[in-house]
Amino acid sequence: MGHALCVCSRGTVIIDNKRYLFIQKLGEGGFSYVDLVEGLHDGHFYALKRILCHEQQDREDAQREADMHRLFHHPNILRLVAYCLRERGAKHEAWLLLPFFKRGTLWNEIERLKDKGNFLTEDQILRLLLGICRGLEAIHTKGYAHRDLKPTNILLGDEGQPVLMDLGSMNQACIQVEGSRQALTLQSLGCVLYAMMFGEGPYDMVFQKGDSVALAVQNQLSIPQSPRHSSALRQLLASMMTVDLQQRPHIPLLLSQLEAMQPPAPGQHTTQI
Repeated sequence: MGHALCVCSRGTVIIDNKRYLFIQKLGEGGFSYVDLVEGLHDGHFYALKRILCHEQQDREDAQREADMHRLFHHPNILRLVAYCLRERGAKHEAWLLLPFFKRGTLWNEIERLKDKGNFLTEDQILRLLLGICRGLEAIHTKGYAHRDLKPTNILLGDEGQPVLMDLGSMNQACIQVEGSRQALTLQSLGCVLYAMMFGEGPYDMVFQKGDSVALAVQNQLSIPQSPRHSSALRQLLASMMTVDLQQRPHIPLLLSQLEAMQPPAPGQHTTQI
């Protein structure tokens, strides 16, 4: 864990003996803030997440979030660059230095396309879903569940690869990922797939009409017809959203199905015999 931190001058800080320049605020929510900073040692941009800790439990939660990041070295899971705790009088701020993704989240991409009257193509959806599932498989292998999987918690790399973020939701979630627990993960993943296919969540209209979402999820989801999607993709979504928890495919089965559905790589041709 990095402890070396100081505010050197207005707009610059040092973390782990490296100097970073403040560029702009990226966002805030609750008791956390995210700033865009530039590493003066390498010229790369980073996201600096600052968590205001009012008491000991807050510090422990922030430490646990950093520990969750350190558990994984996977291309589809957000890595931690550095972590430190800074005293601010009687309070503390936990700082997590993370890679910056200029394309933003999967939801940002969906919204950008919607603004132009477009949607993700099926090939894009299949590649994204495969990467998301590989990240989830790595999390499950460690005995954890993400518990807050949604398009706003999936970043997009420069090449469009999905990267799972917000690992703080995994706090105290060390479980045997079997049965209903994994089935609920599949439902969250199904909601992500639905959003990629149709540009909105499966229960958005239910919520907007003031109806009960809790009741809606107990009924079989009606999947809109669209010429953009193959029957195989629609069947995959239906299997992930089926009401019967035991009938939902587990991640290993889903991965094998997705790998078989992947489009050929650019320039690769297939020959039917």
